[in-house]
Amino acid sequence: MNTDDELIANLKSPESREQGFRELMTLYKERLYWHIRKIVYSHDDADDVLQNTFIKIYRNIDGFKGQSKLYSWMYRIATNEAISHINANAKRMKISSEEVQEQAVQNLKADIYFDGDEIQLKLQQAIATLPQKQQLVFNMKYFDDLKYKDMSEILETSEGALKASYHHAVKKIESFLTKD
Repeated sequence: MNTDDELIANLKSPESREQGFRELMTLYKERLYWHIRKIVYSHDDADDVLQNTFIKIYRNIDGFKGQSKLYSWMYRIATNEAISHINANAKRMKISSEEVQEQAVQNLKADIYFDGDEIQLKLQQAIATLPQKQQLVFNMKYFDDLKYKDMSEILETSEGALKASYHHAVKKIESFLTKD
């Protein structure tokens, strides 16, 4: 397996670009899929967004300067693509992006690719009530176990702001899960 530097060199070289891109997809496809899936909720939407993400990565790899880790750069692209997808759906359906996410969570029960139980469904409903930034921060920290430093590169926000967002998200989720 190549290091990120070798992989980037392969991706930027016309002779090895295809092989490098196949390797990149093998290494990161599943992690990016689940990151995207936690944002858009639907398997089909996550597949579409993942495909768009890899197209953007392929087209823009020459612009990657190495100022962040490769996966941080790719996670940023995936995050932006997922948010763009939600916003495009909202515009097409003439509803808010929050309403798009609420509908997506409501559709989870019928999604054959969702194998969670009632508790997991309730957690997803709680996450969907959060503002978008808090959703991202919570998912990255709680599910992906990313460090604040890495999240800071991906979301281009200070570590302190991310810690505060995570704290607020946890409090709101606890409140949602304990109400009734």
